[in-house]
Amino acid sequence: MSIIELSAVHKHFATRRRRGLRYEWSVVRAVDAISFAVGKGEIVGYIGPNGAGKSTTVKMLTGILSPSGGRIRVAGLDPVRQRVALARQVGVVFGQRTTLWWDLPLRDSFELLRRLYRVDRAAYRSTIDRLIGLLDLGPLLNTPVRQLSLGQRMRGDLAAALLHRPRILYLDEPTIGLDLVAKAAVRDFLVELNIGQGTTILLTTHDLDDIERLCRRVMVIDHGRLAFDGDLDTLRGRAAVERTVIVDLAEPAPPLSVPGVRVTTVAGRRQSLAVPVGDSAARVVAAVMAEHDVLDIAIREPDIEDVVAQLYRGDRP
Repeated sequence: MSIIELSAVHKHFATRRRRGLRYEWSVVRAVDAISFAVGKGEIVGYIGPNGAGKSTTVKMLTGILSPSGGRIRVAGLDPVRQRVALARQVGVVFGQRTTLWWDLPLRDSFELLRRLYRVDRAAYRSTIDRLIGLLDLGPLLNTPVRQLSLGQRMRGDLAAALLHRPRILYLDEPTIGLDLVAKAAVRDFLVELNIGQGTTILLTTHDLDDIERLCRRVMVIDHGRLAFDGDLDTLRGRAAVERTVIVDLAEPAPPLSVPGVRVTTVAGRRQSLAVPVGDSAARVVAAVMAEHDVLDIAIREPDIEDVVAQLYRGDRP
Protein backbone atom coordinates (compact mmCIF):
# COMPACT_ATOMS: atom_id res chain seq x y z
CA MET A 1 0.00 0.00 0.00
CA SER A 2 1.43 3.38 -1.03
CA ILE A 3 2.05 6.06 1.56
CA ILE A 4 3.45 8.61 -0.93
CA GLU A 5 1.79 9.15 -4.32
CA LEU A 6 2.59 11.65 -7.06
CA SER A 7 0.68 11.75 -10.33
CA ALA A 8 1.84 13.95 -13.25
CA VAL A 9 3.23 16.56 -10.86
CA HIS A 10 4.64 19.80 -12.28
CA LYS A 11 6.40 22.71 -10.62
CA HIS A 12 7.21 25.74 -12.75
CA PHE A 13 8.96 28.94 -11.70
CA ALA A 14 8.85 32.24 -13.56
CA THR A 15 12.26 33.91 -13.76
CA ARG A 16 13.36 37.17 -15.28
CA ARG A 17 16.63 38.26 -16.86
CA ARG A 18 17.68 41.77 -17.72
CA ARG A 19 18.54 42.53 -21.32
CA GLY A 20 19.58 46.16 -21.72
CA LEU A 21 16.77 48.30 -20.35
CA ARG A 22 14.20 45.54 -20.43
CA TYR A 23 13.48 42.34 -18.52
CA GLU A 24 12.67 39.09 -20.24
CA TRP A 25 10.57 36.49 -18.44
CA SER A 26 10.97 32.75 -18.86
CA VAL A 27 9.56 29.61 -17.25
CA VAL A 28 11.79 27.06 -15.54
CA ARG A 29 10.37 23.56 -15.28
CA ALA A 30 11.89 22.43 -11.97
CA VAL A 31 9.69 19.32 -11.90
CA ASP A 32 8.12 18.11 -15.11
CA ALA A 33 5.29 15.54 -15.04
CA ILE A 34 6.74 13.26 -12.34
CA SER A 35 4.71 10.24 -11.22
CA PHE A 36 5.74 7.65 -8.64
CA ALA A 37 4.53 5.87 -5.52
CA VAL A 38 6.40 4.79 -2.39
CA GLY A 39 5.10 1.92 -0.30
CA LYS A 40 4.92 1.82 3.48
CA GLY A 41 8.25 0.84 5.00
CA GLU A 42 10.35 1.40 1.86
CA ILE A 43 13.75 3.11 1.85
CA VAL A 44 14.02 4.84 -1.52
CA GLY A 45 17.00 6.76 -2.88
CA TYR A 46 16.07 9.88 -4.86
CA ILE A 47 19.15 11.09 -6.70
CA GLY A 48 20.16 13.47 -9.44
CA PRO A 49 22.57 16.28 -10.30
CA ASN A 50 22.32 19.75 -8.78
CA GLY A 51 19.25 21.53 -10.08
CA ALA A 52 17.55 18.30 -11.16
CA GLY A 53 14.45 18.90 -9.01
CA LYS A 54 15.16 16.77 -5.92
CA SER A 55 14.71 19.44 -3.26
CA THR A 56 11.73 20.92 -5.09
CA THR A 57 10.04 17.53 -4.96
CA VAL A 58 10.68 17.16 -1.23
CA LYS A 59 9.35 20.68 -0.59
CA MET A 60 6.14 19.80 -2.43
CA LEU A 61 5.84 16.57 -0.46
CA THR A 62 6.01 18.53 2.80
CA GLY A 63 3.64 21.26 1.66
CA ILE A 64 6.28 24.03 1.63
CA LEU A 65 5.70 24.48 -2.12
CA SER A 66 2.46 24.09 -4.05
CA PRO A 67 2.63 22.06 -7.28
CA SER A 68 1.83 23.89 -10.50
CA GLY A 69 -0.13 20.84 -11.62
CA GLY A 70 -0.79 17.21 -10.86
CA ARG A 71 -1.79 15.42 -7.68
CA ILE A 72 0.15 14.63 -4.47
CA ARG A 73 -0.98 12.54 -1.52
CA VAL A 74 1.20 11.79 1.51
CA ALA A 75 -0.25 9.53 4.21
CA GLY A 76 -3.61 10.14 2.54
CA LEU A 77 -3.32 13.93 2.96
CA ASP A 78 -2.92 16.86 0.58
CA PRO A 79 0.44 18.37 1.66
CA VAL A 80 -0.60 21.98 0.95
CA ARG A 81 -4.19 22.00 2.15
CA GLN A 82 -3.55 19.76 5.15
CA ARG A 83 -0.02 20.86 6.02
CA VAL A 84 -0.53 21.05 9.80
CA ALA A 85 -2.00 17.55 9.97
CA LEU A 86 0.74 16.24 7.69
CA ALA A 87 3.48 17.75 9.89
CA ARG A 88 2.60 15.17 12.55
CA GLN A 89 3.15 12.36 10.05
CA VAL A 90 6.54 13.38 8.62
CA GLY A 91 10.04 14.25 9.78
CA VAL A 92 12.54 16.19 7.69
CA VAL A 93 16.33 16.45 7.97
CA PHE A 94 18.28 18.86 5.77
CA GLY A 95 21.99 18.12 6.00
CA GLN A 96 23.02 21.75 5.46
CA ARG A 97 20.40 23.30 7.76
CA THR A 98 19.40 22.60 11.33
CA THR A 99 16.03 22.61 13.09
CA LEU A 100 17.76 22.98 16.47
CA TRP A 101 18.13 26.24 18.41
CA TRP A 102 21.72 27.41 17.93
CA ASP A 103 22.38 28.80 21.44
CA LEU A 104 20.35 26.32 23.46
CA PRO A 105 21.58 23.01 24.87
CA LEU A 106 20.46 20.02 22.85
CA ARG A 107 18.14 18.93 25.66
CA ASP A 108 16.24 22.24 25.55
CA SER A 109 15.85 22.07 21.77
CA PHE A 110 14.22 18.66 22.14
CA GLU A 111 11.87 19.96 24.84
CA LEU A 112 10.79 22.91 22.68
CA LEU A 113 10.05 20.57 19.79
CA ARG A 114 8.03 18.34 22.10
CA ARG A 115 5.82 21.33 22.93
CA LEU A 116 5.55 22.45 19.31
CA TYR A 117 4.35 18.99 18.27
CA ARG A 118 2.26 18.64 21.45
CA VAL A 119 3.76 15.25 22.24
CA ASP A 120 2.54 13.63 25.44
CA ARG A 121 5.31 13.78 28.06
CA ALA A 122 5.27 10.05 28.76
CA ALA A 123 5.44 9.19 25.05
CA TYR A 124 8.18 11.78 24.60
CA ARG A 125 10.23 10.32 27.45
CA SER A 126 10.01 6.84 25.94
CA THR A 127 10.96 8.09 22.46
CA ILE A 128 13.78 10.40 23.48
CA ASP A 129 15.39 7.82 25.75
CA ARG A 130 15.48 5.36 22.84
CA LEU A 131 16.86 7.96 20.42
CA ILE A 132 19.53 9.06 22.89
CA GLY A 133 20.69 5.47 23.21
CA LEU A 134 20.64 4.67 19.50
CA LEU A 135 22.37 7.90 18.47
CA ASP A 136 24.75 8.12 21.46
CA LEU A 137 23.53 11.60 22.43
CA GLY A 138 23.77 11.24 26.22
CA PRO A 139 27.07 13.14 26.64
CA LEU A 140 25.82 15.96 24.37
CA LEU A 141 22.48 16.86 25.94
CA ASN A 142 23.79 19.83 27.95
CA THR A 143 25.97 21.16 25.11
CA PRO A 144 24.78 24.22 23.14
CA VAL A 145 24.08 23.29 19.53
CA ARG A 146 26.64 25.82 18.26
CA GLN A 147 29.38 23.87 20.05
CA LEU A 148 28.52 20.53 18.45
CA SER A 149 30.56 19.08 15.61
CA LEU A 150 28.79 18.53 12.29
CA GLY A 151 28.41 14.82 12.99
CA GLN A 152 27.04 15.44 16.48
CA ARG A 153 24.60 18.06 15.19
CA MET A 154 23.43 15.70 12.46
CA ARG A 155 22.62 13.05 15.05
CA GLY A 156 20.78 15.70 17.04
CA ASP A 157 18.78 16.72 13.95
CA LEU A 158 17.83 13.09 13.31
CA ALA A 159 16.55 12.77 16.87
CA ALA A 160 14.66 16.06 16.56
CA ALA A 161 12.95 14.88 13.35
CA LEU A 162 11.78 11.70 15.06
CA LEU A 163 10.53 12.99 18.42
CA HIS A 164 6.90 12.88 17.30
CA ARG A 165 7.27 9.37 15.82
CA PRO A 166 6.60 10.25 12.16
CA ARG A 167 5.58 7.57 9.71
CA ILE A 168 7.69 9.14 6.94
CA LEU A 169 11.22 10.57 7.07
CA TYR A 170 12.64 12.82 4.35
CA LEU A 171 16.43 13.05 4.37
CA ASP A 172 18.26 15.63 2.27
CA GLU A 173 22.04 14.97 2.31
CA PRO A 174 21.99 13.49 5.85
CA THR A 175 25.67 12.45 5.83
CA ILE A 176 27.17 15.51 4.11
CA GLY A 177 30.50 16.46 5.68
CA LEU A 178 30.56 13.52 8.09
CA ASP A 179 33.60 11.33 8.68
CA LEU A 180 33.46 7.57 8.04
CA VAL A 181 32.62 6.68 11.65
CA ALA A 182 29.78 9.22 11.84
CA LYS A 183 28.41 8.10 8.47
CA ALA A 184 28.38 4.47 9.59
CA ALA A 185 26.53 5.43 12.80
CA VAL A 186 23.87 7.36 10.90
CA ARG A 187 23.40 4.57 8.35
CA ASP A 188 23.10 1.91 11.07
CA PHE A 189 20.54 4.04 12.86
CA LEU A 190 18.42 4.48 9.72
CA VAL A 191 18.40 0.73 9.10
CA GLU A 192 17.34 0.13 12.71
CA LEU A 193 14.62 2.77 12.40
CA ASN A 194 13.27 1.26 9.19
CA ILE A 195 13.30 -2.33 10.43
CA GLY A 196 12.23 -1.64 14.01
CA GLN A 197 9.48 0.91 13.39
CA GLY A 198 8.65 0.45 9.71
CA THR A 199 9.42 4.10 9.00
CA THR A 200 9.26 5.01 5.30
CA ILE A 201 12.40 6.88 4.22
CA LEU A 202 12.99 9.01 1.12
CA LEU A 203 16.69 9.79 0.82
CA THR A 204 18.19 12.45 -1.44
CA THR A 205 21.99 12.47 -1.50
CA HIS A 206 25.11 12.88 -3.60
CA ASP A 207 26.87 10.25 -1.48
CA LEU A 208 26.16 7.13 -3.50
CA ASP A 209 27.60 4.94 -0.75
CA ASP A 210 24.48 5.92 1.22
CA ILE A 211 22.33 4.65 -1.65
CA GLU A 212 24.20 1.34 -2.00
CA ARG A 213 24.14 0.63 1.73
CA LEU A 214 20.58 1.70 2.49
CA CYS A 215 18.34 1.50 -0.58
CA ARG A 216 16.95 -1.40 -2.55
CA ARG A 217 15.13 0.99 -4.84
CA VAL A 218 16.49 4.13 -6.46
CA MET A 219 14.90 6.88 -8.54
CA VAL A 220 17.03 9.10 -10.76
CA ILE A 221 15.72 12.55 -11.64
CA ASP A 222 17.29 14.78 -14.27
CA HIS A 223 16.05 18.08 -15.70
CA GLY A 224 12.86 17.68 -13.68
CA ARG A 225 11.96 14.31 -15.18
CA LEU A 226 12.20 10.81 -13.79
CA ALA A 227 14.99 9.09 -15.73
CA PHE A 228 14.92 5.78 -13.83
CA ASP A 229 12.92 3.96 -11.16
CA GLY A 230 14.01 0.48 -10.09
CA ASP A 231 16.59 -1.55 -8.17
CA LEU A 232 20.34 -1.01 -8.26
CA ASP A 233 21.08 -4.07 -10.40
CA THR A 234 18.65 -2.88 -13.06
CA LEU A 235 20.16 0.61 -12.87
CA ARG A 236 23.61 -0.83 -13.54
CA GLY A 237 22.21 -2.71 -16.52
CA ARG A 238 20.74 0.48 -18.01
CA ALA A 239 24.07 2.24 -18.44
CA ALA A 240 26.84 1.40 -20.88
CA VAL A 241 29.48 0.69 -18.23
CA GLU A 242 32.01 -2.11 -18.44
CA ARG A 243 32.38 -4.88 -15.88
CA THR A 244 35.82 -5.91 -14.69
CA VAL A 245 37.19 -9.46 -14.45
CA ILE A 246 40.12 -9.68 -12.00
CA VAL A 247 42.36 -12.70 -12.54
CA ASP A 248 45.08 -14.01 -10.19
CA LEU A 249 47.40 -16.24 -12.23
CA ALA A 250 49.69 -18.94 -10.85
CA GLU A 251 52.66 -17.20 -12.52
CA PRO A 252 53.20 -13.67 -13.89
CA ALA A 253 52.38 -13.41 -17.59
CA PRO A 254 52.21 -10.83 -20.38
CA PRO A 255 48.86 -9.07 -20.79
CA LEU A 256 46.18 -11.68 -21.47
CA SER A 257 44.78 -11.92 -24.96
CA VAL A 258 41.01 -12.46 -25.07
CA PRO A 259 39.09 -11.38 -28.20
CA GLY A 260 36.93 -8.32 -27.59
CA VAL A 261 38.41 -7.64 -24.15
CA ARG A 262 41.10 -5.18 -23.10
CA VAL A 263 43.52 -5.53 -20.21
CA THR A 264 43.40 -2.43 -17.99
CA THR A 265 46.05 -3.28 -15.38
CA VAL A 266 48.84 -5.79 -14.84
CA ALA A 267 50.32 -6.06 -11.34
CA GLY A 268 52.50 -9.12 -10.94
CA ARG A 269 50.28 -12.16 -11.20
CA ARG A 270 47.08 -10.10 -11.09
CA GLN A 271 45.45 -8.72 -14.22
CA SER A 272 42.24 -6.76 -14.71
CA LEU A 273 40.18 -7.12 -17.89
CA ALA A 274 37.41 -4.77 -19.01
CA VAL A 275 34.41 -6.71 -20.35
CA PRO A 276 32.27 -4.71 -22.83
CA VAL A 277 28.59 -4.13 -22.23
CA GLY A 278 26.57 -7.09 -23.46
CA ASP A 279 29.53 -9.48 -23.46
CA SER A 280 29.63 -12.51 -21.19
CA ALA A 281 32.00 -12.57 -18.23
CA ALA A 282 31.69 -16.34 -18.29
CA ARG A 283 33.16 -16.40 -21.82
CA VAL A 284 36.12 -14.32 -20.67
CA VAL A 285 36.72 -16.52 -17.62
CA ALA A 286 36.58 -19.69 -19.73
CA ALA A 287 39.02 -18.26 -22.28
CA VAL A 288 41.54 -17.32 -19.60
CA MET A 289 41.31 -20.66 -17.79
CA ALA A 290 41.78 -22.55 -21.06
CA GLU A 291 45.21 -20.94 -21.56
CA HIS A 292 46.53 -20.30 -18.03
CA ASP A 293 46.70 -21.74 -14.52
CA VAL A 294 44.40 -19.56 -12.44
CA LEU A 295 44.43 -19.22 -8.65
CA ASP A 296 41.44 -16.94 -8.27
CA ILE A 297 38.91 -14.96 -10.31
CA ALA A 298 36.60 -12.14 -9.24
CA ILE A 299 34.03 -10.13 -11.18
CA ARG A 300 33.51 -6.53 -10.15
CA GLU A 301 30.27 -4.84 -11.14
CA PRO A 302 30.34 -1.21 -12.30
CA ASP A 303 30.55 1.40 -9.55
CA ILE A 304 27.21 3.07 -8.98
CA GLU A 305 28.91 6.46 -9.47
CA ASP A 306 29.86 5.51 -13.02
CA VAL A 307 26.38 4.22 -13.77
CA VAL A 308 24.62 7.34 -12.54
CA ALA A 309 27.10 9.58 -14.36
CA GLN A 310 26.20 7.78 -17.60
CA LEU A 311 22.50 8.36 -16.97
CA TYR A 312 23.08 12.05 -16.25
CA ARG A 313 24.86 12.41 -19.57
CA GLY A 314 22.22 10.40 -21.37
CA ASP A 315 24.72 7.79 -22.55
CA ARG A 316 22.39 4.81 -22.56
CA PRO A 317 22.48 1.72 -24.71
